[in-house]
Amino acid sequence: MSAVSQENSYDIRPATDNDWPGIWSVLEPVIREGETFTWDRDTDEETAKAKWMKEAPGQTFVAVRSADGAILGTGEFHANQAGGGSHVANAGYMVGAQHSGQGIARALCAYSLKEAKAAGFRSIQFNAVVESNVRAVWLWQSMGFKILATVPEAFNHPEIGYVGLHVMYQKL
Repeated sequence: MSAVSQENSYDIRPATDNDWPGIWSVLEPVIREGETFTWDRDTDEETAKAKWMKEAPGQTFVAVRSADGAILGTGEFHANQAGGGSHVANAGYMVGAQHSGQGIARALCAYSLKEAKAAGFRSIQFNAVVESNVRAVWLWQSMGFKILATVPEAFNHPEIGYVGLHVMYQKL
């Protein structure tokens, strides 16, 4: 899948092990900031790699700048549950702060919707969209996700305190 941002042309493709340094350069600042993901802010690189890199039927993927191969963002999807719940995917996306607002998160999400359906998933559920992350909430809603519930005060935001976590869903 190819896309053009305001400043960059990029492709979205499955990640390889060689992409990990670039993926980590995107993940680490988001994790340390602690404002949009429920991961421990002190998550080490080895733990992050084990959590982020998925195997089939899931997938980890990257948005790669066409000109130089730099990783601008990354995403992943996997079965939300095992057994009887394994037909529902869960997904996450992270974009480098310097590339925010260029349509990369939208492109990563669109890629995951297509690929998750092709992998046999029937829907995608986001378990924990931070309520105060209004740009992401708006974006996911604009892409067809519905808020099913909000768990009050389920996320301790490092600056504004306890906020809700949305559970969001889209049928594929």
